[in-house]
Amino acid sequence: MSILTIPKNKRFLRYYPLLPWLAGLFLTAAIATAAYELARLPGLDRIGQMAIALAGTIIARQFVGYPEKLRSGIGFASKYLLRLAIILCGLRLNINLLLHQGPALLLQGAVTIIVALGLTLGIARLLKADAPLSLLLGIGTGICGAAAIAAVSPLVKAREEDTAISAGLIALIGTVAAIGYTLLQPLLPLSAEQYGIWSGLTLHEIAHVPLAAAAAGQDAVNAGLLAKLSRVLLLVPVSFILMLIMKRRGAGGPGTAVSFPWFLLGFAAMSLFGSLTPGTPLELPAPTMDQLLKAPSFLLTMAMVGLGLNVDFRALRAKALRPLAAMAAATVLLSVMTYLLIFYIY
Repeated sequence: MSILTIPKNKRFLRYYPLLPWLAGLFLTAAIATAAYELARLPGLDRIGQMAIALAGTIIARQFVGYPEKLRSGIGFASKYLLRLAIILCGLRLNINLLLHQGPALLLQGAVTIIVALGLTLGIARLLKADAPLSLLLGIGTGICGAAAIAAVSPLVKAREEDTAISAGLIALIGTVAAIGYTLLQPLLPLSAEQYGIWSGLTLHEIAHVPLAAAAAGQDAVNAGLLAKLSRVLLLVPVSFILMLIMKRRGAGGPGTAVSFPWFLLGFAAMSLFGSLTPGTPLELPAPTMDQLLKAPSFLLTMAMVGLGLNVDFRALRAKALRPLAAMAAATVLLSVMTYLLIFYIY
C-alpha cells in the first residue's frame, strides 16, 4: 500500500465534516485576537477591537474572500457566538443598582430610546433612506450599539449584510462621537456627574461611555455607566415590543413566524444572577467572574469578524450612505437635546 494512501477510518470520516467548521471558527478567533492586539496600540485604542475587526474583514472580503468550506464555522460565529455574547452581557447589568436609583433613570433611558429611534427614522424618511437599515441604526443609537442591532436583527428579519453594515456604521459614528466628547469636555460647563450622565445617555456602545467619561474622572465614569445600563436594560422590553409588531404585521409573508428571542431571556437571567448572588453561596470566584465579564467583548469581536466576512460592500455602498447620514444627524440632535436638558435640570 502506498504511504500516500489514507486508510479508511469510519470514526475519522464521521468527524471530518467538523474540520471545516472548526477551521472557520478558528479563523474568526484568530482575526479577533489580532484586532484585540491592534486595539491596544496608541490611537487605535480609541477605535476598539470590534470596529477594527469589522472594518478589516469587510475590506479583506472585497479583495481576498475566504474558502467556501469555512462558511459554516464563520456563520456559527456571526449568529450563535453573537447571541452568547449578548447573554453574558447581562452580567454587567446590576439590577439592584438601577432599582436603588429609582424609576427616573429608567424613564431617562426610555425617553432616549424613543427620541433616538424617532429622529433616525424621521430623518431617514426625509432622505428616502433604506428603511430596514435605518431601523437597525435607530435601535443601535438608542440602546447599545452593535449588541442591540444583533439582538433585534432576527426579530425584524434583517439580512446578514444589513446587520453587518449597521454594526460597522454604529461603531464608526459612536467612536467619532466619543472622541468628540473627550475633546469638548474641558470646554463644557458641566459637573463630572452631569458630563457622565450625558455620555451615558447619548453614546452608542457601552465601551464608548468610559472612553469619553474618563476625561472628567472616575465619578463621571460611574455616572455614565449607570445611565448607559438603564438603556441596556430596556433592550429586553424593546425586543419583545418589536416581536409583537412584526408578528402583527405578518413579517416575512404569510405563514412566516417571528422567532422568539430566547437569548434575551438568558440576558435577563444573567443579569439576575450577577445582581443577586454576591455574598451568597452561589457567588462565583472573582477570577471566574472577571473572565466572564471580559468574554462578551471577545465573542462580539468574533461575531463581527463573521459578519464582516459576508459583506459585499459594493452592493451595500449605495444604500448605506443615506442611513449613515440619518444616524449621524440623529446622533448630533440627540446629543444637543440631552445636553440642554441635563444642563438646565440637574
